Amino acid sequence: MLGLEILDMQFSGNTLQSYLEAFTVFVVSIFILQIIKAVLLVKLQDFADKTANEWDNILCKALESLGWLFYFIVSLYASTRFISLADFINTIIYSATLIIVTYYAIGALQIILEFGLDQILKKSQGDKLDNTILRFFHNALKIGLWVSAVILILQNLGYEVGALLGGLGIAGIAIAFALQNILTDIFSFFSIYFDKPFRKGDFIIVDNDMGTVEHIGIKSTRIRTLQGQQLIISNQELTSVRVNNYKRMEERRAVFHFRIRYETPPTLVKKIPELIKKIIENNERTRFDRAHFTEFGDSSLNFEVVYYVDTQDYNVYRDVQQDINIAVMETFTKNRIEFAYPTQLVYLRKSSESK
Repeated sequence: MLGLEILDMQFSGNTLQSYLEAFTVFVVSIFILQIIKAVLLVKLQDFADKTANEWDNILCKALESLGWLFYFIVSLYASTRFISLADFINTIIYSATLIIVTYYAIGALQIILEFGLDQILKKSQGDKLDNTILRFFHNALKIGLWVSAVILILQNLGYEVGALLGGLGIAGIAIAFALQNILTDIFSFFSIYFDKPFRKGDFIIVDNDMGTVEHIGIKSTRIRTLQGQQLIISNQELTSVRVNNYKRMEERRAVFHFRIRYETPPTLVKKIPELIKKIIENNERTRFDRAHFTEFGDSSLNFEVVYYVDTQDYNVYRDVQQDINIAVMETFTKNRIEFAYPTQLVYLRKSSESK
């Protein structure tokens, strides 16, 4: 009976038995949580090793991130439910539990988010614009998680967060007005990202400027012009003007004219469109459209030829044009067709003198 009397002895409002029960719950809780973690992780890891999916591996990594402090504070909180403590001690333990559990939960979520981001970046094939926007969303989501966690902690600790949220909203509106131009460029950046009117490496023309897109940033886009200098244009301007994107061309249209002499026989004139068609069709990068004898010029017979080159590269386009022009010269020389140049014939009539 002496043992029972000792267990019934009270210290700080709790019996010795209550303290023993609380201590037992604390120790058993840590032990059980550690066992569950070890067994669950082993089972999950064995399962993950047998699958090609990497998400189960990242889930194991997230569980592994739960440190000893997490299990300690959870066990401590569970054990304090069996004893009566002073209000300020309960508040301290409750606050510490809430903060530590939230911290580890956010950490585990960040591991999953990082993995998801890496998977998306791999699919973007190194596109810097995609990388930039994804990083931006990732950082914004991380900030949002921590802000939400802080608000949740404050609310559970009994603080009134309504006034805080209202103040943050008013401050956000004030900041938005102050940074109106910058925010407009940022929203324009999102428009460029989702609509994709151009990407890095595209050759574009904006008003009277033209060049290759080198970088698409949050506020501005940089273009390397044909003259060599770098042109920086705000994203807001790029989304409010017409942009010609030559990189999106599937074909380039080529038109050229030539003139032949009036002395050319009609049989050769009729033969010229077929000769031109054959030259263009023999080039594997071109598609013939038309060739016509269009008009009688002041000193020549004029022709117009249209064909298409299946390339986006301007240099290749010019190389093909050069090959076609040389082939036309060779063919005309072979068929004795002479190009015309501006000439003027003067006819003199000699009159006999009357006597």
